[in-house]
Amino acid sequence: MYKLLPFAFERIKTKYFLSNIVGEFCFLSFEAFHEFVQHKLSFNSPLYKDLKAKHFLADDDINMPIKMLAIKYRTKKSFLKGFTSLHMIVPTLRCNSDCVYCQVTSRDIKEKQFNMDEATAKKVVETIFKGPARHIKIEFQGGEPLMNFPIVRFIIDYSKQLNKIFNKEVQYVICSNLTLMDNAILVYLKKNNVYVSTSLDGPKNIHDLNRPLRNGKSSYDLFIEKLGMAKAVLGNNKISALMTTTNNSLSNYIDIINEYLKQGFNYIFLRSLNPYGKVIQNRNNIEYDLEAFVAAYKKALNYIIEINLRGTYFIEGYASLLLKRILTPFSTGFVDLQSPAGTGISGVIYNYNGNVYASDEGRMLAEMGDDKFLMGNVTSNTYEELFHSDYLINLIKDSCLESLPVCATCAYMPYCGADPVRNYVEYGDVKGYGGKTKSCQKNKSVIQYIFELIDGQNDSVLDVFWSWITKSPSQTVRIIGKSI
Repeated sequence: MYKLLPFAFERIKTKYFLSNIVGEFCFLSFEAFHEFVQHKLSFNSPLYKDLKAKHFLADDDINMPIKMLAIKYRTKKSFLKGFTSLHMIVPTLRCNSDCVYCQVTSRDIKEKQFNMDEATAKKVVETIFKGPARHIKIEFQGGEPLMNFPIVRFIIDYSKQLNKIFNKEVQYVICSNLTLMDNAILVYLKKNNVYVSTSLDGPKNIHDLNRPLRNGKSSYDLFIEKLGMAKAVLGNNKISALMTTTNNSLSNYIDIINEYLKQGFNYIFLRSLNPYGKVIQNRNNIEYDLEAFVAAYKKALNYIIEINLRGTYFIEGYASLLLKRILTPFSTGFVDLQSPAGTGISGVIYNYNGNVYASDEGRMLAEMGDDKFLMGNVTSNTYEELFHSDYLINLIKDSCLESLPVCATCAYMPYCGADPVRNYVEYGDVKGYGGKTKSCQKNKSVIQYIFELIDGQNDSVLDVFWSWITKSPSQTVRIIGKSI
């Protein structure tokens, strides 16, 4: 008689969805499921062979299946090998925008005390290069980093000087609203191979409503002008954009997606609000129910799939990250979808004053007056004190989904990630309450919908999904292991 290997399951419509710890999955009819768990499957049946291949069952000797699961599990957790690879730096909290959802509590352009100084920047760079990661990304956040561009230049130049000793692979990204961009800055960015991440919330009426400038002028008109300038110098492949969904934009996803297409982008990340900064202050005007976001997201995802089916390659970022976790044996570098959480061990942020936080959200929370996720300061703490502390070890320990109540037995656990900051904000506990937090409910709803699309066995839709994973518009690989 065959043996059952550990798995979780959940009912999706008229079938059971099964997954194991490494993310192998299948769909079973009610009848097939009961035959499986009651050990009634024939050894020669296609179902038996498929479940054995995916490590849901094993013959008498389970040693080999356990070894194979261990190999696959190590692959899924490979993001841990490099330790901290994403280093976010805040050159200034000052910003010339006054976004209605500003999560970082940006400061007025006159408040120069919120600028990082050269001595602090030097300490930040030296701390970054003491880490073991061979591949690192230095990402400039804000505020608006261009309001303290001399420090951005100093950090890039000094890091390149240090890297002659450490010989790491370093990538640079600057997150900017583009409105202060000029030709001299763009020439410097091009010379130093710096990528630009910007924000586009949709067409003019939505972008201006969500992201007004402090001087009252249209941010959209200036953004479009500067975007064209940036593309002319850097090229399209060096510029990406993100959007944030407010109540103003929730019912206008089609227009927002069309705006991205109009501006020449082939990628959009349909990002929901986070409960930090001005989101709390303006919640009555910009917030929405989770159910409303999920419903709008599903419609938008379907529209994007149709765009691809009509011949235009265009990726939805959130779905593409989930699909890589679902359809491949590999992990993603996205810190919000990791277990243990990426806090500190995948990404970390250095504030303008040298304070080091375990995540960007932890820094946002600090600007609201709560230093729960403060790891220390680069001027007063060593690298070992920052990254080898009991505090960080305990935070990581408490963010392993595999050991958290409810999460550990959730069928979608292999594709999800821990969010200790959000858990803390909602429930006062970094462990959270699996199934109840908004981030959990959002992830579960979207993941389940993606599996419904996969179970639909529409080869054209699956081709679209694989093209997003492989970053290849012409990809025609068929999914292995369709619904049973």
